[in-house]
Amino acid sequence: MKLKSVTESFAQVIHGLKVGHLTDRVIQRSKRMILDTLGVGFLGTSTEVFHKASEYSKIYNSNTYSTVWGRPELRLPPTYAAFVNGVAIHSMDFDDTWHPATHPSGAVLPVLMALSEALPPSPKFSGLDLLLAFNVGIEVQGRLMNFSKEANNIPKRFHPPSVVGTLGSAAAASKILGLSMTKCQEALAVAVSHAGAPMANAATQTKPLHVGNAARHGMEAAFLAMLGLQGNKQVLDMQAGFGAFYANYSPKVLPNLNSYTWLLDQQDVAFKRFPAHLATHWVADAAASVRKRLVTDGVLLPIDRIERIVLRIPDVQYVNRPFPDSEHEARHSFQYVACAMLLDGNITVPSFHTCQINRPQMRELLSKVETEHPQDNLPNFNTLYCEISVTLKDGITFTECCDTFYGHWRKPLSQKDLLEKFRANASKTLSCDTVERLIEMVETLEDLEDCSLLTALLKGHSPLDMVSESAQHLTVPA
Repeated sequence: MKLKSVTESFAQVIHGLKVGHLTDRVIQRSKRMILDTLGVGFLGTSTEVFHKASEYSKIYNSNTYSTVWGRPELRLPPTYAAFVNGVAIHSMDFDDTWHPATHPSGAVLPVLMALSEALPPSPKFSGLDLLLAFNVGIEVQGRLMNFSKEANNIPKRFHPPSVVGTLGSAAAASKILGLSMTKCQEALAVAVSHAGAPMANAATQTKPLHVGNAARHGMEAAFLAMLGLQGNKQVLDMQAGFGAFYANYSPKVLPNLNSYTWLLDQQDVAFKRFPAHLATHWVADAAASVRKRLVTDGVLLPIDRIERIVLRIPDVQYVNRPFPDSEHEARHSFQYVACAMLLDGNITVPSFHTCQINRPQMRELLSKVETEHPQDNLPNFNTLYCEISVTLKDGITFTECCDTFYGHWRKPLSQKDLLEKFRANASKTLSCDTVERLIEMVETLEDLEDCSLLTALLKGHSPLDMVSESAQHLTVPA
Protein backbone atom coordinates (compact mmCIF):
# COMPACT_ATOMS: atom_id res chain seq x y z
CA MET A 1 0.00 0.00 0.00
CA LYS A 2 1.42 3.35 -1.04
CA LEU A 3 0.94 5.95 1.66
CA LYS A 4 -0.35 9.36 0.69
CA SER A 5 0.99 11.38 3.61
CA VAL A 6 3.50 11.56 6.46
CA THR A 7 0.62 11.53 8.94
CA GLU A 8 -0.75 8.34 7.40
CA SER A 9 2.68 6.70 7.65
CA PHE A 10 2.81 7.52 11.39
CA ALA A 11 -0.62 5.99 11.84
CA GLN A 12 0.50 2.87 9.99
CA VAL A 13 3.58 2.53 12.23
CA ILE A 14 1.56 3.04 15.42
CA HIS A 15 -1.09 0.54 14.36
CA GLY A 16 1.17 -1.92 12.57
CA LEU A 17 4.26 -2.39 14.75
CA LYS A 18 4.17 -5.74 16.53
CA VAL A 19 6.05 -7.38 19.39
CA GLY A 20 8.13 -9.18 16.79
CA HIS A 21 9.56 -5.85 15.64
CA LEU A 22 11.20 -5.28 19.04
CA THR A 23 14.93 -5.98 19.11
CA ASP A 24 16.93 -7.18 22.10
CA ARG A 25 18.71 -3.82 22.37
CA VAL A 26 15.45 -1.87 22.28
CA ILE A 27 13.97 -4.12 24.96
CA GLN A 28 17.00 -3.77 27.23
CA ARG A 29 17.26 0.00 26.80
CA SER A 30 13.56 0.59 27.31
CA LYS A 31 13.52 -1.56 30.46
CA ARG A 32 16.21 0.71 31.90
CA MET A 33 14.12 3.75 30.94
CA ILE A 34 11.01 2.29 32.56
CA LEU A 35 12.80 1.45 35.82
CA ASP A 36 14.45 4.86 36.05
CA THR A 37 11.18 6.64 35.29
CA LEU A 38 9.33 4.71 37.97
CA GLY A 39 12.04 5.59 40.48
CA VAL A 40 12.02 9.34 39.83
CA GLY A 41 8.22 9.20 39.83
CA PHE A 42 8.14 7.68 43.30
CA LEU A 43 10.62 10.27 44.54
CA GLY A 44 8.58 13.06 42.97
CA THR A 45 5.56 12.26 45.13
CA SER A 46 7.35 14.06 47.96
CA THR A 47 7.45 17.41 46.14
CA GLU A 48 5.26 20.46 46.61
CA VAL A 49 4.27 20.61 42.94
CA PHE A 50 3.09 16.97 43.08
CA HIS A 51 1.00 17.77 46.16
CA LYS A 52 -0.65 20.73 44.41
CA ALA A 53 -1.32 18.77 41.24
CA SER A 54 -2.82 15.82 43.13
CA GLU A 55 -5.00 18.07 45.31
CA TYR A 56 -6.33 19.76 42.18
CA SER A 57 -7.00 16.41 40.46
CA LYS A 58 -9.16 15.15 43.32
CA ILE A 59 -12.06 17.27 42.05
CA TYR A 60 -12.50 14.87 39.12
CA ASN A 61 -14.57 11.73 39.52
CA SER A 62 -15.15 8.71 37.31
CA ASN A 63 -16.45 5.16 37.43
CA THR A 64 -12.97 4.10 36.31
CA TYR A 65 -9.89 4.73 38.42
CA SER A 66 -6.13 4.30 38.18
CA THR A 67 -3.41 4.44 40.80
CA VAL A 68 -1.19 7.34 41.76
CA TRP A 69 2.19 5.67 42.25
CA GLY A 70 3.06 4.97 45.84
CA ARG A 71 -0.25 6.44 47.06
CA PRO A 72 -2.76 3.57 47.36
CA GLU A 73 -5.28 5.85 49.06
CA LEU A 74 -5.34 8.22 46.05
CA ARG A 75 -7.20 6.90 43.01
CA LEU A 76 -8.05 9.15 40.07
CA PRO A 77 -9.64 8.84 36.63
CA PRO A 78 -7.00 7.42 34.25
CA THR A 79 -6.31 10.75 32.54
CA TYR A 80 -5.64 12.46 35.86
CA ALA A 81 -3.65 9.58 37.29
CA ALA A 82 -1.42 9.90 34.22
CA PHE A 83 -1.27 13.68 34.74
CA VAL A 84 -0.26 13.47 38.40
CA ASN A 85 2.27 10.69 37.83
CA GLY A 86 3.75 12.66 34.91
CA VAL A 87 4.12 15.71 37.14
CA ALA A 88 5.87 13.59 39.78
CA ILE A 89 8.31 12.23 37.20
CA HIS A 90 9.47 15.68 36.09
CA SER A 91 9.03 17.47 39.42
CA MET A 92 12.78 17.39 40.15
CA ASP A 93 14.05 17.30 36.55
CA PHE A 94 15.48 13.87 37.35
CA ASP A 95 14.01 11.97 34.37
CA ASP A 96 15.81 10.66 31.30
CA THR A 97 16.84 12.86 28.36
CA TRP A 98 17.20 11.92 24.70
CA HIS A 99 18.76 13.39 21.58
CA PRO A 100 17.31 15.36 19.88
CA ALA A 101 16.48 17.07 23.16
CA THR A 102 13.44 15.88 25.08
CA HIS A 103 12.42 13.86 28.14
CA PRO A 104 10.88 10.88 26.35
CA SER A 105 9.61 8.52 29.05
CA GLY A 106 7.64 10.77 31.40
CA ALA A 107 4.83 11.47 28.95
CA VAL A 108 4.40 7.82 27.95
CA LEU A 109 4.84 5.47 30.91
CA PRO A 110 2.13 7.04 33.15
CA VAL A 111 -0.38 6.65 30.30
CA LEU A 112 0.35 2.97 29.87
CA MET A 113 0.29 2.22 33.59
CA ALA A 114 -3.01 4.07 34.04
CA LEU A 115 -4.64 2.36 31.07
CA SER A 116 -3.32 -1.11 31.87
CA GLU A 117 -5.00 -0.82 35.26
CA ALA A 118 -8.28 0.54 33.88
CA LEU A 119 -8.67 -1.82 30.91
CA PRO A 120 -10.78 -4.99 31.16
CA PRO A 121 -8.91 -7.94 32.72
CA SER A 122 -9.37 -9.99 29.56
CA PRO A 123 -7.39 -10.11 27.40
CA LYS A 124 -4.48 -9.62 29.77
CA PHE A 125 -2.02 -6.82 29.07
CA SER A 126 1.42 -8.44 29.12
CA GLY A 127 4.90 -7.11 29.71
CA LEU A 128 5.64 -7.40 25.99
CA ASP A 129 2.48 -5.43 25.24
CA LEU A 130 3.76 -2.73 27.61
CA LEU A 131 7.22 -2.71 26.02
CA LEU A 132 5.72 -2.43 22.53
CA ALA A 133 3.33 0.43 23.38
CA PHE A 134 6.07 2.21 25.35
CA ASN A 135 8.47 2.03 22.43
CA VAL A 136 5.83 3.18 19.98
CA GLY A 137 5.36 6.28 22.14
CA ILE A 138 9.12 6.87 22.32
CA GLU A 139 9.60 6.24 18.59
CA VAL A 140 6.97 8.78 17.53
CA GLN A 141 8.72 11.47 19.58
CA GLY A 142 12.11 10.71 18.06
CA ARG A 143 10.85 10.60 14.49
CA LEU A 144 9.11 13.97 14.85
CA MET A 145 12.20 15.65 16.31
CA ASN A 146 14.36 14.32 13.48
CA PHE A 147 12.30 16.39 11.03
CA SER A 148 13.86 19.66 12.23
CA LYS A 149 17.42 20.90 12.76
CA GLU A 150 16.09 23.21 15.49
CA ALA A 151 15.11 20.18 17.54
CA ASN A 152 18.75 19.06 17.73
CA ASN A 153 19.62 21.94 20.05
CA ILE A 154 18.61 22.75 23.61
CA PRO A 155 15.20 24.42 23.16
CA LYS A 156 14.61 28.16 23.14
CA ARG A 157 10.88 28.48 22.41
CA PHE A 158 8.85 25.38 23.33
CA HIS A 159 9.56 22.73 25.96
CA PRO A 160 9.87 19.55 23.82
CA PRO A 161 7.97 17.13 26.12
CA SER A 162 4.94 19.38 25.83
CA VAL A 163 5.11 19.07 22.04
CA VAL A 164 6.45 15.67 20.97
CA GLY A 165 5.57 14.12 24.33
CA THR A 166 1.89 14.82 23.75
CA LEU A 167 1.99 12.97 20.43
CA GLY A 168 4.05 10.16 21.94
CA SER A 169 1.43 9.79 24.64
CA ALA A 170 -1.35 9.72 22.04
CA ALA A 171 0.53 7.09 20.05
CA ALA A 172 1.14 4.86 23.07
CA ALA A 173 -2.48 5.18 24.20
CA SER A 174 -3.72 4.41 20.68
CA LYS A 175 -1.56 1.30 20.62
CA ILE A 176 -2.72 -0.06 23.96
CA LEU A 177 -6.36 0.77 23.15
CA GLY A 178 -6.11 -1.12 19.86
CA LEU A 179 -7.25 1.77 17.68
CA SER A 180 -7.57 1.30 13.94
CA MET A 181 -5.09 2.97 11.62
CA THR A 182 -7.65 5.66 10.79
CA LYS A 183 -8.31 6.43 14.44
CA CYS A 184 -4.56 6.50 15.19
CA GLN A 185 -4.34 9.18 12.52
CA GLU A 186 -7.16 11.15 14.16
CA ALA A 187 -5.55 10.81 17.59
CA LEU A 188 -2.38 12.45 16.28
CA ALA A 189 -4.42 15.29 14.80
CA VAL A 190 -6.23 15.91 18.08
CA ALA A 191 -2.96 15.69 20.03
CA VAL A 192 -1.32 18.42 17.94
CA SER A 193 -4.03 20.82 19.10
CA HIS A 194 -3.22 19.92 22.71
CA ALA A 195 0.54 20.39 22.31
CA GLY A 196 2.96 23.12 23.33
CA ALA A 197 4.24 24.98 26.39
CA PRO A 198 6.71 27.92 26.33
CA MET A 199 10.18 27.80 27.82
CA ALA A 200 9.39 30.89 29.91
CA ASN A 201 8.11 28.56 32.64
CA ALA A 202 11.40 26.66 32.90
CA ALA A 203 12.83 26.68 36.43
CA THR A 204 9.38 27.15 37.98
CA GLN A 205 6.80 24.85 39.56
CA THR A 206 4.86 24.98 36.29
CA LYS A 207 7.51 23.16 34.21
CA PRO A 208 6.67 19.70 35.63
CA LEU A 209 3.08 20.26 34.47
CA HIS A 210 4.38 20.11 30.89
CA VAL A 211 5.09 16.40 31.23
CA GLY A 212 1.90 15.71 33.19
CA ASN A 213 -0.18 17.55 30.62
CA ALA A 214 1.52 15.73 27.75
CA ALA A 215 0.54 12.41 29.32
CA ARG A 216 -3.04 13.51 30.02
CA HIS A 217 -3.64 15.29 26.72
CA GLY A 218 -2.27 12.42 24.65
CA MET A 219 -4.58 9.99 26.40
CA GLU A 220 -7.51 12.35 25.90
CA ALA A 221 -6.66 12.61 22.20
CA ALA A 222 -6.82 8.81 21.87
CA PHE A 223 -10.12 8.66 23.75
CA LEU A 224 -11.63 11.37 21.54
CA ALA A 225 -10.43 9.65 18.39
CA MET A 226 -11.92 6.40 19.69
CA LEU A 227 -15.25 8.22 19.98
CA GLY A 228 -15.01 9.40 16.36
CA LEU A 229 -13.65 12.94 16.75
CA GLN A 230 -11.88 14.01 13.57
CA GLY A 231 -9.02 16.37 12.80
CA ASN A 232 -6.79 17.29 9.87
CA LYS A 233 -5.59 14.05 8.32
CA GLN A 234 -2.35 15.70 7.16
CA VAL A 235 -1.51 17.47 10.39
CA LEU A 236 2.08 16.17 10.45
CA ASP A 237 2.66 17.11 6.80
CA MET A 238 1.90 20.81 7.17
CA GLN A 239 3.83 23.88 8.26
CA ALA A 240 0.54 25.08 9.74
CA GLY A 241 0.19 21.74 11.53
CA PHE A 242 2.99 20.19 13.55
CA GLY A 243 5.43 22.37 11.63
CA ALA A 244 4.24 25.36 13.66
CA PHE A 245 6.42 24.17 16.55
CA TYR A 246 9.76 23.82 14.75
CA ALA A 247 11.73 25.87 12.23
CA ASN A 248 13.08 24.12 9.12
CA TYR A 249 10.40 21.46 9.49
CA SER A 250 10.89 18.84 6.77
CA PRO A 251 8.75 15.74 7.40
CA LYS A 252 9.28 12.44 5.64
CA VAL A 253 7.22 9.28 5.27
CA LEU A 254 8.34 6.67 7.82
CA PRO A 255 10.04 3.44 6.75
CA ASN A 256 8.03 0.44 5.69
CA LEU A 257 7.10 -1.96 8.48
CA ASN A 258 8.90 -4.82 6.74
CA SER A 259 12.25 -3.05 7.16
CA TYR A 260 11.52 -0.88 10.17
CA THR A 261 14.36 0.15 12.49
CA TRP A 262 13.86 1.79 15.89
CA LEU A 263 15.56 5.07 16.75
CA LEU A 264 16.23 3.75 20.26
CA ASP A 265 18.30 1.01 18.64
CA GLN A 266 20.59 3.73 17.26
CA GLN A 267 20.40 6.42 19.97
CA ASP A 268 20.35 5.65 23.69
CA VAL A 269 19.12 8.05 26.38
CA ALA A 270 21.03 9.82 29.16
CA PHE A 271 20.28 9.02 32.81
CA LYS A 272 20.88 11.69 35.41
CA ARG A 273 22.88 11.10 38.58
CA PHE A 274 21.34 14.09 40.34
CA PRO A 275 18.09 16.06 39.83
CA ALA A 276 18.93 19.02 37.60
CA HIS A 277 18.93 20.14 33.97
CA LEU A 278 21.03 17.81 31.82
CA ALA A 279 23.47 20.53 30.73
CA THR A 280 24.54 21.06 34.35
CA HIS A 281 25.91 17.50 34.47
CA TRP A 282 28.88 18.50 32.31
CA VAL A 283 29.54 21.34 34.77
CA ALA A 284 29.34 18.98 37.73
CA ASP A 285 31.89 16.52 36.34
CA ALA A 286 34.31 19.30 35.37
CA ALA A 287 33.94 20.91 38.82
CA ALA A 288 34.54 17.55 40.51
CA SER A 289 37.84 17.22 38.66
CA VAL A 290 38.93 20.72 39.71
CA ARG A 291 37.91 20.07 43.32
CA LYS A 292 40.36 17.18 43.57
CA ARG A 293 43.14 19.70 42.99
CA LEU A 294 41.77 22.05 45.66
CA VAL A 295 41.66 19.43 48.41
CA THR A 296 44.55 18.67 50.75
CA ASP A 297 44.30 15.75 53.18
CA GLY A 298 40.56 15.59 52.55
CA VAL A 299 39.98 19.28 53.34
CA LEU A 300 38.89 21.88 50.76
CA LEU A 301 40.96 25.03 50.80
CA PRO A 302 39.17 28.06 52.33
CA ILE A 303 36.89 29.68 49.75
CA ASP A 304 38.25 33.12 50.61
CA ARG A 305 41.43 32.01 48.81
CA ILE A 306 39.45 31.72 45.56
CA GLU A 307 39.63 34.84 43.40
CA ARG A 308 37.27 33.84 40.60
CA ILE A 309 35.63 30.89 38.85
CA VAL A 310 35.14 30.90 35.08
CA LEU A 311 32.65 28.56 33.40
CA ARG A 312 33.02 28.11 29.65
CA ILE A 313 29.62 26.79 28.68
CA PRO A 314 27.10 26.97 25.83
CA ASP A 315 24.79 29.97 25.72
CA VAL A 316 21.61 28.55 27.27
CA GLN A 317 19.82 31.46 28.87
CA TYR A 318 17.36 29.53 31.02
CA VAL A 319 20.19 27.57 32.65
CA ASN A 320 22.28 30.70 33.23
CA ARG A 321 21.16 31.77 36.71
CA PRO A 322 23.90 33.49 38.76
CA PHE A 323 21.94 33.65 42.04
CA PRO A 324 19.07 31.13 42.12
CA ASP A 325 16.40 31.76 44.74
CA SER A 326 14.46 28.48 44.63
CA GLU A 327 15.07 24.76 44.17
CA HIS A 328 13.70 24.96 40.63
CA GLU A 329 16.03 27.82 39.72
CA ALA A 330 18.98 26.00 41.32
CA ARG A 331 18.24 22.93 39.17
CA HIS A 332 18.53 25.22 36.15
CA SER A 333 21.75 27.01 37.11
CA PHE A 334 25.19 26.23 35.71
CA GLN A 335 26.61 28.42 38.45
CA TYR A 336 24.85 26.75 41.36
CA VAL A 337 25.72 23.21 40.29
CA ALA A 338 29.38 24.15 39.83
CA CYS A 339 29.55 25.75 43.27
CA ALA A 340 27.68 22.92 44.96
CA MET A 341 30.16 20.40 43.57
CA LEU A 342 33.15 22.54 44.54
CA LEU A 343 31.85 23.01 48.09
CA ASP A 344 30.50 19.54 48.83
CA GLY A 345 32.22 17.15 46.45
CA ASN A 346 28.87 15.58 45.56
CA ILE A 347 25.40 16.57 44.41
CA THR A 348 22.33 14.79 45.73
CA VAL A 349 18.61 15.40 46.17
CA PRO A 350 19.12 17.52 49.34
CA SER A 351 21.64 19.72 47.48
CA PHE A 352 18.68 21.68 46.13
CA HIS A 353 16.95 22.32 49.44
CA THR A 354 16.49 25.98 50.32
CA CYS A 355 18.86 25.78 53.26
CA GLN A 356 21.64 24.62 50.95
CA ILE A 357 20.92 27.29 48.34
CA ASN A 358 20.97 30.13 50.88
CA ARG A 359 23.95 29.13 53.02
CA PRO A 360 26.55 31.95 53.25
CA GLN A 361 29.41 29.91 51.74
CA MET A 362 27.26 29.20 48.67
CA ARG A 363 26.30 32.84 48.12
CA GLU A 364 29.92 33.91 48.56
CA LEU A 365 31.16 31.37 46.03
CA LEU A 366 28.40 32.24 43.54
CA SER A 367 29.57 35.86 43.62
CA LYS A 368 32.95 34.75 42.24
CA VAL A 369 31.53 32.97 39.16
CA GLU A 370 31.84 34.35 35.64
CA THR A 371 30.62 32.74 32.42
CA GLU A 372 32.02 32.64 28.90
CA HIS A 373 30.40 31.19 25.78
CA PRO A 374 33.01 29.87 23.31
CA GLN A 375 31.78 29.92 19.72
CA ASP A 376 32.50 26.22 19.28
CA ASN A 377 30.45 25.27 22.36
CA LEU A 378 27.00 24.87 20.82
CA PRO A 379 23.83 24.22 22.88
CA ASN A 380 23.55 20.62 21.76
CA PHE A 381 23.48 17.63 24.12
CA ASN A 382 25.55 15.60 21.65
CA THR A 383 28.43 18.08 21.30
CA LEU A 384 28.53 20.55 24.21
CA TYR A 385 31.32 20.67 26.78
CA CYS A 386 32.12 22.51 29.98
CA GLU A 387 35.48 23.94 30.97
CA ILE A 388 35.94 25.37 34.44
CA SER A 389 38.87 27.44 35.67
CA VAL A 390 39.36 28.27 39.35
CA THR A 391 41.90 31.04 39.98
CA LEU A 392 43.29 31.53 43.46
CA LYS A 393 44.34 34.87 44.93
CA ASP A 394 47.99 33.87 44.58
CA GLY A 395 47.47 33.66 40.81
CA ILE A 396 47.44 29.88 40.43
CA THR A 397 44.71 28.64 38.08
CA PHE A 398 43.30 25.11 37.91
CA THR A 399 41.40 24.17 34.73
CA GLU A 400 39.44 21.04 33.88
CA CYS A 401 37.13 20.15 30.99
CA CYS A 402 34.31 17.65 30.58
CA ASP A 403 33.02 16.68 27.13
CA THR A 404 31.05 13.58 28.21
CA PHE A 405 29.66 13.18 31.72
CA TYR A 406 28.98 9.81 33.35
CA GLY A 407 25.35 8.98 32.53
CA HIS A 408 25.49 10.42 29.00
CA TRP A 409 24.64 7.99 26.18
CA ARG A 410 28.34 7.91 25.24
CA LYS A 411 29.24 6.96 28.81
CA PRO A 412 26.09 5.23 30.11
CA LEU A 413 25.33 4.48 33.73
CA SER A 414 26.21 0.92 34.65
CA GLN A 415 23.29 -1.32 35.53
CA LYS A 416 24.61 -1.38 39.10
CA ASP A 417 24.48 2.41 39.37
CA LEU A 418 21.08 2.59 37.68
CA LEU A 419 19.71 0.13 40.23
CA GLU A 420 21.34 2.09 43.05
CA LYS A 421 19.59 5.24 41.82
CA PHE A 422 16.26 3.42 41.62
CA ARG A 423 16.60 1.99 45.11
CA ALA A 424 17.49 5.38 46.57
CA ASN A 425 14.51 7.04 44.87
CA ALA A 426 11.84 4.38 45.32
CA SER A 427 12.71 3.50 48.91
CA LYS A 428 11.52 6.94 49.99
CA THR A 429 7.98 5.69 49.28
CA LEU A 430 8.03 1.88 49.07
CA SER A 431 9.18 -0.90 51.37
CA CYS A 432 12.52 -2.52 50.59
CA ASP A 433 10.70 -5.74 49.65
CA THR A 434 8.47 -3.92 47.15
CA VAL A 435 11.47 -2.09 45.67
CA GLU A 436 13.26 -5.38 45.04
CA ARG A 437 10.15 -6.98 43.58
CA LEU A 438 9.78 -4.05 41.18
CA ILE A 439 13.39 -4.39 40.08
CA GLU A 440 12.94 -8.11 39.43
CA MET A 441 9.67 -7.56 37.56
CA VAL A 442 11.00 -4.81 35.29
CA GLU A 443 14.22 -6.69 34.59
CA THR A 444 12.15 -9.64 33.30
CA LEU A 445 9.32 -7.54 31.86
CA GLU A 446 9.26 -9.40 28.57
CA ASP A 447 8.29 -12.55 30.51
CA LEU A 448 5.48 -10.92 32.52
CA GLU A 449 2.12 -12.35 31.51
CA ASP A 450 -0.11 -9.88 33.37
CA CYS A 451 0.77 -6.23 34.01
CA SER A 452 -1.78 -6.04 36.83
CA LEU A 453 1.00 -7.52 38.98
CA LEU A 454 3.14 -4.50 38.12
CA THR A 455 0.41 -1.93 38.77
CA ALA A 456 -0.23 -3.62 42.13
CA LEU A 457 3.38 -2.99 43.12
CA LEU A 458 3.14 0.63 42.01
CA LYS A 459 0.52 1.16 44.70
CA GLY A 460 2.86 -0.17 47.33
CA HIS A 461 0.85 -3.39 47.62
CA SER A 462 2.03 -6.93 47.06
CA PRO A 463 0.69 -8.69 43.94
CA LEU A 464 -1.55 -10.87 46.13
CA ASP A 465 -3.40 -7.77 47.35
CA MET A 466 -4.34 -6.99 43.76
CA VAL A 467 -6.13 -10.28 43.22
CA SER A 468 -8.80 -9.45 45.78
CA GLU A 469 -9.47 -5.90 44.54
CA SER A 470 -12.48 -5.19 42.37
CA ALA A 471 -12.21 -2.59 39.60
CA GLN A 472 -14.37 -0.75 37.10
CA HIS A 473 -13.12 -0.98 33.55
CA LEU A 474 -13.08 0.94 30.29
CA THR A 475 -14.88 -0.31 27.21
CA VAL A 476 -12.47 -0.60 24.31
CA PRO A 477 -12.94 -1.51 20.66
CA ALA A 478 -12.97 -5.19 19.78
